[in-house]
Amino acid sequence: MLTQEEDVDAHALRRRGWSISAIARHLGKDRKTIRAYLNGERTAGVRSPAGPDVFEPFVTYCRERLVEDPHLWATALYDELLQLGYDRSYPRLTHNLRTRGLRPVCHACRPAGGRPAAVIDHPPAEETQWDWLELPDPPRSWDGYGAKAFLLVGALAHSSKWRGVLAEAMDQPQLIDAQHQVVVRLGGLTRVWRFDRMATVVHPGTGKVTASYAAVAKHYGVQVKPCPPRRGNRKGVVEKANHTAAQRWWRTLPDDITVADAQARLDQFCATVGDTRDRVDVDGNRCTVADLAARERLAPLPATAFPAELAVERVVSAQALVSFRGNRYSVPPELANGPVTVTHRLGSPVLAFVTDRGVTVALHHRAGDGTGATIRSEHHVTALNKAALAAFTTAKPHRRKQRIPPGPAARHAAQVLRGATTTPDPVVDLTVYAAAAARRRNLP
Repeated sequence: MLTQEEDVDAHALRRRGWSISAIARHLGKDRKTIRAYLNGERTAGVRSPAGPDVFEPFVTYCRERLVEDPHLWATALYDELLQLGYDRSYPRLTHNLRTRGLRPVCHACRPAGGRPAAVIDHPPAEETQWDWLELPDPPRSWDGYGAKAFLLVGALAHSSKWRGVLAEAMDQPQLIDAQHQVVVRLGGLTRVWRFDRMATVVHPGTGKVTASYAAVAKHYGVQVKPCPPRRGNRKGVVEKANHTAAQRWWRTLPDDITVADAQARLDQFCATVGDTRDRVDVDGNRCTVADLAARERLAPLPATAFPAELAVERVVSAQALVSFRGNRYSVPPELANGPVTVTHRLGSPVLAFVTDRGVTVALHHRAGDGTGATIRSEHHVTALNKAALAAFTTAKPHRRKQRIPPGPAARHAAQVLRGATTTPDPVVDLTVYAAAAARRRNLP
């Protein structure tokens, strides 16, 4: 077979008067091959079949089966063809399916990329888009965070201004708490909150708002609208914000940073980088995201956050302290190194610390997040000092190279194991022998 370049060279040399033999020697090909290409009997880049096409009889069956079921596995189709007399290998089947284009595109399952997309109008102060972003491998020093951290991102659909708040989990209390913090950072409320089909907001199957979240929507006075199924472009503003947060903030976050510092760095990034992006307003004038956001007349927030009950699991330290949102709170010393649940009703200034049996053992006023404060009760400090003094000992610790041979009890146990004796050795009282000797000296 000749390539396109070799075919061009062969025709050019032939027009110069070269013979077929000379062209064949120059290109390193057979004379019959050169003659076939020069006469138009063969096409460059197309290999002549070595024999009859054994797959041709099965083309119609494969096409019809894949039209009926575009997701039919090639292995299942291969099993059917074997029963119909197909005697070639499975890789040869998949090669023919690809090269002949026998598998049609399933438009129902086709991703959003490449589809025609309608222009969606986003009036000012109309819609806030919400989405969770999973962040892998958080710093190990973050209390309460496991293999993943979670960032709730809220974006104004009109101006594309966005803010995010870190959370330990994606349950409903964490969602409500993070949402309140985000809308505070955004500066107010829009008329509609747009979600994907997250189970904490709507029923995934029907798209209906859950009863527990309906109370939240009423508290903030917003409408809840889920995205239509398989319409990822519907909340593209927050999706792009997620991508930016993952690549330009989370990816470069150092290991020795605290949760509060990471949140502060994100807020600074949104204000200095996200809000300075260039935009064009409805009149065609160039502006920034911050300029568009300033023109949105957002509704004011309620006086207090929705009173959801937030509960997180913690392990008490050896100093009887519990970490929560960048601060430490004291509990009774008998709970040291054990589990405890920190509960907080949103909007309340009080934290409650509950044991695994449901007993509330401490109440503290909540300090500001990330302040590094240590809140101790006086009676907790007194109890901790007493427990520490009671556990104090003056016993001399054993040295690593000290010689301590087996004692009498250990030797007796060893003899029992060897079967030498099952009872202790008898103790002989010598006073009995002394009395008997005295009697024999006084003969009758």
